[in-house]
This record gives sequence, C-alpha cells and structure tokens, in this order.
Amino acid sequence: MSPVAAVTAPSAAGIPASPRPSLRTVAELLKPITWFPPMWAFGCGVVSSNLPLRGRWALIVAGVVLSGPMVCASSQAVNDWFDREVDAINEPQRPIPSGRMPGRWGLYIAVLWTLLSLLVATLLGTWGFAAAILGLILAWAYSAPPLRLKQNGWWGNAACGLCYEGLAWVTGAAVMMRGVMPDTRTVLLAFLYSLGAHGIMTLNDFKAIDGDRQMGVRSLPVQLGAEGAALIACMFMLLPQILVVAFLFKWGATWHPWAILGLISAQALLMARFLINPIARATWYSAIGVNFYVIGMLLSAFSIRGIAVN
Repeated sequence: MSPVAAVTAPSAAGIPASPRPSLRTVAELLKPITWFPPMWAFGCGVVSSNLPLRGRWALIVAGVVLSGPMVCASSQAVNDWFDREVDAINEPQRPIPSGRMPGRWGLYIAVLWTLLSLLVATLLGTWGFAAAILGLILAWAYSAPPLRLKQNGWWGNAACGLCYEGLAWVTGAAVMMRGVMPDTRTVLLAFLYSLGAHGIMTLNDFKAIDGDRQMGVRSLPVQLGAEGAALIACMFMLLPQILVVAFLFKWGATWHPWAILGLISAQALLMARFLINPIARATWYSAIGVNFYVIGMLLSAFSIRGIAVN
C-alpha cells in the first residue's frame, strides 16, 4: 500500500477510519514535546532584557504561547503533512500514515494553526507580529515544496535553529523592550545558540536515515554517514558555546562563564559515548546532553543581565 493510500485506509480491525481525527490525535500531530526549545529561548530573551516582569506578564504569556503551542506547533503540523510518505517508512504509527488523521486533515490543521498563530501575534505589537511571520515562513519553507529546505540537512537544520532559538530569543527581548531592538550582545548570544541548535537538529535525523535515503532527503546522516554526521553535530553544539564563554569573559562576566564551561565539559563526556554508536545513542544524547546546553543558554542570559546591572 502506498503511503498516501495509508492516510485513508481502514483500521487494522477492519473498521473504516473516522472522518475526523480525535482531539488526542490532533495533539499528537502538534507534538507538544517539541514546544520546549522556542519557549525556553523566548524566556532567555525575557531574562536578557534586564527589565522587570511587573506590568509585562500579559506580553510574556502571549509570547510563550506564540513560540510553543502556536508557531512551533504549526511547524510540526506542516512537517508531518509534507513528510507523510517518509513517515510511512520511518514512523508508520504517526497520525497521518497510520490513518488516524484521515484525508487532508493534516493540511487543514497546519493552515488553521498558522492563521491562529498570526492572530495571537497581533497581541505582541509590530515586532512580535513580524517575528511570527518570519518564523512561519521558515516553518513552511523547511517542509513544503518548492523550497523544502529539509531536503538538505545543512540548510534545513540551519532554518530550524534560527527559528527555534535565535528568533525566539531576540523576540523575547524585543517584546520586553516594547519593540526596541536588543543590544548587540543579546543578538550575538542568540545567534551563537542558533548555530548550536543546528547540531541538536541533526540528532533528530538519525532515527530517519532509512526513510530519508529512500525518499531522497539529504539529511546529514545520509550525506556524511552516521559517524561523520555525529562528529559534525557535536562540533556545531560545542564550538558556539565555547565562543559564548569567550565573549562573556571579554564582557566582564563573573562566575557565569565558568559554570557554562562546566556544562560544556559534561556535554563533551556524554558526546564521547554518543560518538561510539551514534545511531543507537542519538535519542539518548538528546534526552540527557541537550539539557546541559539549554541550562547554559539561561546562564548566559542571566550573565548579560548581570553585566547590564554592573
């Protein structure tokens, strides 16, 4: 059976699929577990702004909702729709290839969530609305033809890193500052952690090597092999963090860069184990090693706040 046919196929029990997906299936399509990175990055932007939270809580809540449950969720729905044939090979249990998301419901939800995201973005002023438009453009460009940036792991992972980390971080700071562009230090930190997110996105590609290869998706594991892609992913994650530490020392930060160095050391030890068997341990590293990365993000945001105070 072709992957597309599987979308409307009867269930395994011989009962025709429901004409509408259940709410649980819709939630699975929107992948709440993926909302954390942009929400966290937005929070880092809020912290780095060095502005009081009082009087800005409505903006903060709207920004967190926009970053995760709206824009990120939209990107997940878009990706699942345009990846349905690849998922039929790699993850046939996903809502669309399994038939639990029948017909063109996956596309309808992707479009609806995109429009709802733009509606929520109007609450954040001109900057927040513009950032949402850029994020949604990147989300559709990543998955949908004709660009389909994910066809090449170098470009696709860069787009995700920029959208999930850098854009969310700068937006958080700008929203707190009522639309004023954050200073150069904040933008530089956001950019460096976006580069690091390129490596984090590569970790997600190891589970889909077979389907990507069959469908012509040139992820880094497909292009470079598992070992080569694992090494590149580690370099992308480590080098930007080392630059962050160097800049923090240059800017006069006190204990924060030392703490981040400790987090980098922990990551390096875990990476050594990951590199031995990257296919088997990519998910393991994502679950453990990436935590040290995101803690370092928050520490660097507090460091900027401390420097600004001094």
